[in-house]
Amino acid sequence: MGPGSYGSLYSVAMKIAKTLLLIVLLLALVVSFLWVRNVKRRTISLVGAIITRDQDPRKQLPIAGVVVTAADGFTETRSVSDSSGLFVFSMRRRLLRHRPEIAFRFRHPDYQTLEVTVPVSDRISVVAMVPLNRPRPVASNVPSHTIGNVAVRYSIKTKTEVNVGSAVKSFVAENTGNVACNGHPPCSPDGKWKAARGSVSLDAGAGNEFRNARASCIAGPCPFTLIETPASAMNGRTINISALAWSDTATFLVEAEVVHPMLSDLVRNLYPVIFGNALNFTLPPLAEGVSLQADWNSQTTIFPIGPALILDWADCNARTNPDRTRVFRCELKPGYRWTNNAS
Repeated sequence: MGPGSYGSLYSVAMKIAKTLLLIVLLLALVVSFLWVRNVKRRTISLVGAIITRDQDPRKQLPIAGVVVTAADGFTETRSVSDSSGLFVFSMRRRLLRHRPEIAFRFRHPDYQTLEVTVPVSDRISVVAMVPLNRPRPVASNVPSHTIGNVAVRYSIKTKTEVNVGSAVKSFVAENTGNVACNGHPPCSPDGKWKAARGSVSLDAGAGNEFRNARASCIAGPCPFTLIETPASAMNGRTINISALAWSDTATFLVEAEVVHPMLSDLVRNLYPVIFGNALNFTLPPLAEGVSLQADWNSQTTIFPIGPALILDWADCNARTNPDRTRVFRCELKPGYRWTNNAS
């Protein structure tokens, strides 16, 4: 058997190996899909949300940090609600076959312990916990402080441009008119006449960019010219502009503004909504430097919150929505009250 035969056998073997590998991968994908589907069929997810019990829907705030215990008759499973009050349990259907309900216990140091039964189904459970009516401790020798006229301040990075100059430059496309092209480009758009190109390059300099660049024919047989560079390509630090002339020589002019792009902080204000002792507000994803401006004992003061959400007169928490907007809630500490009645 010659060298060519060995090469053919090797090629066939490689094709078979690749085919077998592809079959194994496809089988693995099918097995994985069937396994995941089987697991989903064998389990059921019990989901719900925990809120504060209140007749006013605006005050039914989500409760984070609630320890939730579920008993299925054999074992107890624990979970903790997240910042939106969500709790999730995955239970085995086999163990729940003859149990239409599951006993849940909800515990939080600031709320009454609650025990409820939840149906074994895909329904969403909403659990309302009653706050503990604990007296707000205030030292007798410490006067009550007032907080009012609260506004939220934050900044967003925004791109601004400063005009630092302009650019003017001319160029020519040298050509002789009425010369047949005969298929030797460049030619006129209809392919009939011999044409010539002219071009120019401009550099705005380090850190600068061109804006509103425009090119025009200013001399010569302008009706028989074409600016080939689209307007969309006439921005940026460097621009290259090309023009075509298919009659006699034409002159072109390029003009543009030169700008210096920079990032700056744009400060914005918004007003929170106050329900009871808590104020609520939301911020866009790119918000930075969050602070609260408030009248503290009738004196206007700015209170930076910082990443740790530390505030002298309130306890704050935040959660992030799927769209990356952030929801803030700040509840007054003992010894503080609003200067006017909240909603």
